[in-house]
Amino acid sequence: MSKRVAIHGFTPASQQHSLLNTPTDSPRSVAVSISPTTSSNLHNIFRQNSLSGSSASTIRPSKVLHPFATTEIRLLLLENISQGAVAHFKSQGFQVDWFPKAWSEDELVQKIGQYHAIGIRSKTKITERVIKAASKLLCIGCFCIGTNQVDLLTAAKAGIPVFNSPFSNSRSVAELVIAEIVSLSRQLGDRSREMHDGVWNKVSKGCWEVRGKTLGIIGYGHIGSQLSVLAEAFGMRVLFYDVINIMPLGSARQVETLEKLLSESDFVTLHVPELPETTGMISSKELAAMKRGSYLINNSRGKVVDIPALISALKSGQLAGAAIDVFPSEPGANGPHFNDQLNSWCSALTSLPNVILTPHIGGSTEEAQQMIGEEVSQALSRYLNYGSTIGAVNFPEVDLRAIAADEKNFVRVCHVHANQPGVLRQVNEILASHNVEKQFSDSKGDIAYLMADIADVSEADIQSIHDRISATRANIITRLLA
Repeated sequence: MSKRVAIHGFTPASQQHSLLNTPTDSPRSVAVSISPTTSSNLHNIFRQNSLSGSSASTIRPSKVLHPFATTEIRLLLLENISQGAVAHFKSQGFQVDWFPKAWSEDELVQKIGQYHAIGIRSKTKITERVIKAASKLLCIGCFCIGTNQVDLLTAAKAGIPVFNSPFSNSRSVAELVIAEIVSLSRQLGDRSREMHDGVWNKVSKGCWEVRGKTLGIIGYGHIGSQLSVLAEAFGMRVLFYDVINIMPLGSARQVETLEKLLSESDFVTLHVPELPETTGMISSKELAAMKRGSYLINNSRGKVVDIPALISALKSGQLAGAAIDVFPSEPGANGPHFNDQLNSWCSALTSLPNVILTPHIGGSTEEAQQMIGEEVSQALSRYLNYGSTIGAVNFPEVDLRAIAADEKNFVRVCHVHANQPGVLRQVNEILASHNVEKQFSDSKGDIAYLMADIADVSEADIQSIHDRISATRANIITRLLA
């Protein structure tokens, strides 16, 4: 089995290779083990409080460990990621290259080999080909909710955890849905466009209050549940459908089938991930099952709705309107790119009345982008600095408490390996001449991750420990932080 190796502060004695058989250039990078900064994640809040707010932390403050080398970790941030994230990374001593646009697969393949971490939003695709070219890559940050733009399995096999922000833009998306519900029911998009064209068209036919109407929510997660509360505040009746049983908020009621939700709802809104099971889940059959004159809203993923079928339902009057924020194919940059070359049905969709089209802006608020920037940048920094994988979507979640300031000559071993028998025995035999102060191991599928803090380690010992662990049969990537 081929392997990836990275030791912070030392260059490996021999060149290693990843599971994907790609050459690696092990980073000689800054590695500092520190307590995590404050995050909205409950785990991190409790952990921060336990380290900084307790009497124990006063007696034994956390130790900031100095690296053996000073070569900077290089990060690539694409798609206009917030400047708050940039500032955070630079405060950690990382070198940051920031770009406002997405990169193509070819651009990534050409340039990603020089970076240790990458931050993206929804347009940049991290494919297997990209990961094969990422010889130094240690982690990936998705500065958004979804992670379907990343080949998660290939990343895990290469020893690369992927982090996202599953909560931070929930409120922004929920508020946009409320705005779309009101706008559709009052035909505000058409009236606004007419006024811009100099046309005065004061009408009430086909315009409704939302009070007393039924909202059907498909997917009752973080966004769907927040939307549920907001909709009830408007006097709406709320139904929801989800593949698991979920305790409703307020007076919302879960229904057993998608068909029942579609047939009873005046407004249907989608909040599901892109999976094989959800691709095309709203097509001709489902649209025909909706109440005549109802409305469809999709702010989830572009492939969830069959757009040609939606166009037919709108033209026939089966639906009175729709709001679409996500599309099967989306431009990689701002500009006049939403056309029939991108999606063959674009002109047909844009010509329809009472259809609100927005350029994937569900989470595009100042508040959401600030919170996403904070959450994901902190998750990446915690992994790069001291190995924590809490919050990783494709990786075992492993963490250790910070090393105290009075604990001298400590080294943290971060060992990603294939999930197979005998690994812990082999590693512990290598560490047997040192006192293992704490150790935590977990697995997820074919990948396992071991963290261990060992005491009484000299600088000469580090190279030997690294070489011996990286030579084990199951090794994928080994980092030593000190």
